[in-house]
Amino acid sequence: MPSHPATTPLPAGWTRATPTAADVAALHALLRRHETAARGGSGAALEAVEADVVGAGAASRRHLVLHDGQSALRAWGTVHDRAAGRSVAAVVVDPDLAAPDADAAAHALLGWVEQVSREVGAERGLPVTQVDSGAFAEDARQSRWLAGAGYERVRTWWQMSRPVGENEADPGALPPPKPGVVVRRVARDRSDRLPVQRDLAAVHSVLEAAFTDHFNYHEETFEEFCSRLREDPGHRWDHWWIAEVEDDGVRRPAGSLVASVTAGDPPGSYVEYLGVLRTARGRGVAKSLLHAVFADAAARDRPTVGIEVDADSPTGAADLYLAMGFTTAYETASWHKDLPVAQG
Repeated sequence: MPSHPATTPLPAGWTRATPTAADVAALHALLRRHETAARGGSGAALEAVEADVVGAGAASRRHLVLHDGQSALRAWGTVHDRAAGRSVAAVVVDPDLAAPDADAAAHALLGWVEQVSREVGAERGLPVTQVDSGAFAEDARQSRWLAGAGYERVRTWWQMSRPVGENEADPGALPPPKPGVVVRRVARDRSDRLPVQRDLAAVHSVLEAAFTDHFNYHEETFEEFCSRLREDPGHRWDHWWIAEVEDDGVRRPAGSLVASVTAGDPPGSYVEYLGVLRTARGRGVAKSLLHAVFADAAARDRPTVGIEVDADSPTGAADLYLAMGFTTAYETASWHKDLPVAQG
């Protein structure tokens, strides 16, 4: 187990600090260097870093940065209180560091991650919490650090993208939903244009029920779900869809999709969540929701729609996305560690 961060040695002259707004640009640059070295490119957005460190996402996250002897920011750790029983942790170390310094920085930050994750678990009254971290699938350095700290590689994820056809916004360009299936946006109030609460609750309820048989499901309250999604600078209320199915003359929510706007010039659309109730699977609900996103992206002149897919999904989702024109740009891996909250 990594040492306590207060006693974990750092290279000579290095210091620890909590990042501030003045560090956002350096953190963004560090993240881009890391992603470029690990997978050959980066999609990191400055706005997203700012939101996580000092903006809307800061309340549910804790951060620690390490500076070298010349006061340059060289490493960054984050713990996100993601849901009951689960902390999502990230450790980013400058790829330009020599191996001994990089190893020391990673060791210190992983120790800090465990300390903070225990604190988060204690605040939630849990005896054990899961620390969920990740790495690009081909990043041997990050994988070595996680394995050495006692994490287990548990899942592979395909980061997929699909080009958007210019004509896909045209009526009839995409197949309509099957009979008995209706796809619509979340309704919004006429006065303030905010989403109607019952529709937001329906989206959350469908996704919670749909994901109970998915890998690493952790229950998330309605308040946590809405607050977390709104922290994303790419969040848009008009990117939430509900699919309803009609049986015996009664329509009920059976599928939900939440998308966001990705950084870039031009920006793209990204599917954050897509879930269908087990009782409605096989009726083309997921495909109809995706068609809604394709048409919306085309209407906004966005060139791509992205999505993350569980490579081992029991629902056959990966086959659906492949059939609909998605291809894998790169792979990531989840690494987990179950951490007793009370240190003994």
